[in-house]
Amino acid sequence: MLSLASHARLELLPDHGAEIDQVRAQLWGLLSTLYSPSGAPERRGESRYPFPYLFHLHPVGDDGLTPCGPGIVVAGKHISARGLDFYHPHRLPYRRMIASLESGSGQWCGFLIDVNWCRFTRHGWYESGGRFLQCAPSPLEAANV
Repeated sequence: MLSLASHARLELLPDHGAEIDQVRAQLWGLLSTLYSPSGAPERRGESRYPFPYLFHLHPVGDDGLTPCGPGIVVAGKHISARGLDFYHPHRLPYRRMIASLESGSGQWCGFLIDVNWCRFTRHGWYESGGRFLQCAPSPLEAANV
């Protein structure tokens, strides 16, 4: 593991010429394909924002709000005023779930969501999304996690 002092010394080393130029060219090529405008009009009415944070999902029981079973941790992709999308390693057996998102103050915000789409990615994970139905008590807030 590099110490902070070692890291500072590495930053002071001179570039290695052609190798660094190749890295930069390949990186900018990758970023330009990932973040270039697609040219297709946005079909969503709400603005989406990157949401690269881990959050928890808990299935709910028949009453629609009571957690029923263990939660899972998923990786966020985007969030909007209408809903969110995320990545997860296994299929979700539930459609209605409570999404628990941690706020900057360490509190948990809970939202009842309807997971209304899912697709398998070529990397072996699933990408799903859902719309917010209402605010809900976060199971993590009650557990003081």
